[in-house]
Amino acid sequence: MQNFLRIFAFVVFFSIGAAALCGSILSGELLHYYQHKRLLKAAETSLKKLESLNADYDALLRQLQKDPNLVERIARITFGKQSTDANVIYPKVTAEQLDAAREVLAEESNRPPAEVPRWVIRSNEPGKRLALFLAGAALVLITFMFFGPSGKKAEKPPVSQ
Repeated sequence: MQNFLRIFAFVVFFSIGAAALCGSILSGELLHYYQHKRLLKAAETSLKKLESLNADYDALLRQLQKDPNLVERIARITFGKQSTDANVIYPKVTAEQLDAAREVLAEESNRPPAEVPRWVIRSNEPGKRLALFLAGAALVLITFMFFGPSGKKAEKPPVSQ
């Protein structure tokens, strides 16, 4: 039972010390990983927006090829000209409604895709990184000193001549 407890304590303390050492050594790489992950998400979002715009423009070009009068209707909507057709109704939009819609769109587009965890930022500070390294190294050394192999040596049988 005592041997089992020594092995268990050795595994637990050594694992914690090794994790602290690895964390202090790799904290810079973890910070770069999360930053690159955030940039990748932003690039994917931009790519999706561009693909959506491409699809919209392709559909518009197909419609223009089918219906040449579509240019006049699009020009009226785009440039805000009043329609000459009595049967067409365009909704009137107020400036307040446009501002509200712009705010909602701006909030959605400015949201960061992925945040860097606070513990990665804190562990990357030079003082804390050194403290983490020293604590991990001390824990590994203490683990080997107190929970390593026991100091008992097996007695050798006497050599007979």
